[in-house]
Amino acid sequence: MISELPLDQVRTLLAVVDEGTFDAAAAVLHVTPSAVSQRVKALEQRTGRVLLVRTKPVRPTESGQVVVRYARQLERLERDAHAALGMGPGDGATRVTAAVNADSLATWFLDALARVPQRPPIAFELHREDETRTAELLREGLVMAAVTSSPDAVAGCSVRALGRMRYLAAAHPDFVREQLDGPLAEGLARAPVMTFDRSDELQDAFVRGLGGAGAGGVRHAVPTSDGFAASVAAGLGWGLVPEAQAAPLLRAGRLVELAPERPVDVPLYWQQWKLDSPALAAVTDAVAATAATALRR
Repeated sequence: MISELPLDQVRTLLAVVDEGTFDAAAAVLHVTPSAVSQRVKALEQRTGRVLLVRTKPVRPTESGQVVVRYARQLERLERDAHAALGMGPGDGATRVTAAVNADSLATWFLDALARVPQRPPIAFELHREDETRTAELLREGLVMAAVTSSPDAVAGCSVRALGRMRYLAAAHPDFVREQLDGPLAEGLARAPVMTFDRSDELQDAFVRGLGGAGAGGVRHAVPTSDGFAASVAAGLGWGLVPEAQAAPLLRAGRLVELAPERPVDVPLYWQQWKLDSPALAAVTDAVAATAATALRR
């Protein structure tokens, strides 16, 4: 049972995962590497599961991730208690960690953080990651909450729908005249295309939806949301731009929609630890309230 796991063993496992080796964890904990190894083995015997893959650096197994997440939650509760008692270090702020996709970060998420009450103070630590991969940071216990495209709750987490982020296929008017003559699917299959990074398949899925094989031609990668939109507006390639960023560029004539009848909606969800943390609850309320007006229902 989790409640029967010795705290020194749980904290030792977390130190090994965070530091990467038994020796490094021993140095942080001020014990011998042998003591670290004995604690981890004892914890594995108690749970009846292998918790670490002994590589360099070490990696938690699926069962190990559960214990690591539990250790981070204990650490968070301890910090909250210290802050509430006026025993916290530095400014005494409670830290809330969250994983957020770049487009949400560039369009609406910061507005949500601005709505979070700062009495008592809350410090935000954000991890930028694709919405298809933010849940992995939750699973590993690296963040307390995440904006994700998955409606399937990570173990130990709750999930709520936020709304749909709309993307518009767009390009600069000169780009359209020079690159996209003829059927749209054929033109997009050979024209230069903007992507966020090598794992970005949103543009390919859009072309396949038009009956093509996917986006082709030169593939540019710009790993920032604002930079992506600016690159499309500069005529480097076509791309799917968040509606909030595309709207002013469309009004200014710097972009034209390629398929007004085919917007792409990506559903977003908020997943968070099932943890009784006032700071996390305040962030969740602000995120849900902002998403209700910023995203499509």
